[in-house]
Amino acid sequence: MEYILIIISAVFVNNVVLTQFLGICPFLGVSNKVTTAFGMSGAVTFVMAIATLVTCLVQRYLLEAFGIEFMQTIVFILVIAALVQMVEIVLKKVSPSLYQALGIFLPLITTNCCVLGVAIMVVSKEFSFGGGEAHMLNLAQSVVYAVASAIGFGIALVLFAGLREQLELANVPKSFKGIPIALITAGILAMAFMGFSGLV
Repeated sequence: MEYILIIISAVFVNNVVLTQFLGICPFLGVSNKVTTAFGMSGAVTFVMAIATLVTCLVQRYLLEAFGIEFMQTIVFILVIAALVQMVEIVLKKVSPSLYQALGIFLPLITTNCCVLGVAIMVVSKEFSFGGGEAHMLNLAQSVVYAVASAIGFGIALVLFAGLREQLELANVPKSFKGIPIALITAGILAMAFMGFSGLV
């Protein structure tokens, strides 16, 4: 039951894009077509799960062990950038077709504040602490929260891309064409997601 509450909370109630305003750059930049939105969503989910797992372990066994928690942001940025590079290299060797499918999305994830934001939130929510069996359970909760946050990001991105594709066919006033109508649409979408507040 606890995992279901974490998933509902991360996907709908505390959506990283629409309620916490993380990952706005790819949200606006990669949402022109539904197909690219799906590609970005998949890449973000993959990287966010791995990055959260690694950053939790780094926080617990490196930063806290040596009393250098103040280095958290810098270390997490370096870890995420290194992970994205490693994933890119491994995918290029192991699965060229998947690498081609992800294309430009992998390098874009390096600058996606959504990944860093979720990694920091997981540590601040203290999903990743404890010892022995409790530690493994909490590490599992961290990864579930990260994957659910990425799914929430993906849902918002795909919905927004679909709306933007429809707006291409709509008779929008000249002064609102492009980014202005996209921002208005994003605001209305965020208001729709506010309906989930208080659910969990």
